[in-house]
Amino acid sequence: MTPSSLQASAVPTACVIGWPVKHSRSPIIHRHWLAELGLTGDYVRHPVEPEHAADFFANFAGGPFIGCNVTVPHKEVAFASVAHADAVATALGAVNTVWLEDGRLMGSNTDAEGFIANLDQLAQGFDANPGAAIVLGAGGAARAVIWALQARGFAPIHVVNRTRDRAEAMAERFGPDIRPAGWNDLPALLPQAGLLVNTTSLGMEGQPPLTIDLAAARDDVLVTDIVYIPLETPLLKAARSRGLQTVDGLGMLLHQAVPGFERWFGPRPVVTPELRRLILADMGIVEAGAAA
Repeated sequence: MTPSSLQASAVPTACVIGWPVKHSRSPIIHRHWLAELGLTGDYVRHPVEPEHAADFFANFAGGPFIGCNVTVPHKEVAFASVAHADAVATALGAVNTVWLEDGRLMGSNTDAEGFIANLDQLAQGFDANPGAAIVLGAGGAARAVIWALQARGFAPIHVVNRTRDRAEAMAERFGPDIRPAGWNDLPALLPQAGLLVNTTSLGMEGQPPLTIDLAAARDDVLVTDIVYIPLETPLLKAARSRGLQTVDGLGMLLHQAVPGFERWFGPRPVVTPELRRLILADMGIVEAGAAA
């Protein structure tokens, strides 16, 4: 289904597209901000089959939406479809946020900004003395994380992946500061890194756990996981049991939504503890210390 086949909304409406998209929590985030800021608008889920994604973007200007977020598996199609992609989206080869300017479809990628803003909020000063970092995984999420870490001065960045050629592709994309590594190299790399990031799906609900022996990790290492279901992944649980600083992945979801909302509706929203509690409640989670 393309936007032109939908009835135009009476209020400014943005959406999230993907396949599937029924579990997206983006409508909760954006509707919260619309209500909080007293704005007229809406944000909805809009499932688009992979074979119809290119048509969706080609017909976007004639449709009912003022913009949209793009989730899997459409980010690369979105990148190929926009008239202009910003520097981050170009570096990553993927678009997750689109909008119209003078009838032209524009694209950005806010995943890197969302990742780094989450760390800025929950681990202030994490980049005060950037050095070596380890990124687990070599997919699309890893590209965003690597870009963000390079922007903050982290080097070298060891990309650890079960398929080494995919890690080597990251070095080709991002340059000599990227050091490809296999899973067996991880024990020797852990003592060097001040930051460890999981970008794989391991540890996600329904996936095998990510089991790593963190005994060799530095005492001051920050461990973060972009997975947020479950909120405490096996990796984060293991890190906390060792007394290491951790940051869960929920904030990345919240912060990556900020630039799109500002682009579509005007004001720049703020990620607050209230918003975090709202999403956690939808996940059936009450954090320790949260108000009853």
